[in-house]
Amino acid sequence: MANPASKNISQVISQFGKRLFGFIRQRVNNEADAEDILQDVWYQLTATVDTEPVEQVSSWLFTVARNKIIDKYRKKKPALLEDELAFEDENGDISFKEILLADNRNPESEHLRNLFWKVLQDALDELPEDQRNVFIWNELEDIPFREISEKTGVAVNTLLSRKRYAVLHLRERLKTLYNEIINY
Repeated sequence: MANPASKNISQVISQFGKRLFGFIRQRVNNEADAEDILQDVWYQLTATVDTEPVEQVSSWLFTVARNKIIDKYRKKKPALLEDELAFEDENGDISFKEILLADNRNPESEHLRNLFWKVLQDALDELPEDQRNVFIWNELEDIPFREISEKTGVAVNTLLSRKRYAVLHLRERLKTLYNEIINY
């Protein structure tokens, strides 16, 4: 900002906040992501104002927002088992996560837990050894990819790819079980 005395950060936020949020929201999947990116933009603004002047505030804000959106889409997140197990029908009636984490010990939920673990084990046995090992180490044994990479000598991106293929296979197999349970 060329003249910090005349334009403080709160004025910039009130002047551009709604427009900038709308710009971000149109380009991301959900409102929470948009809010996170907007917060990152405001943080970068506060850090930049102290070190260098920003001549065209509007242009600078929208450029930073666009770059933050691009960064978000470039990041690759490994698939989490809990995300893959959250199968629900359109009414939200059942999910494997609820079954597996339920505290109740009734015969039906015990049977479903046992059935789930049997199907999961069978599906894991169908995978190539490298995919199965990466999935088990990362998801079930909670070993970070970096540590697996150091242990095996395989690049982290290769490990991520192997896990992705494993998750896709497991998702398909567990979806079959889910459909059998729902249609029972």
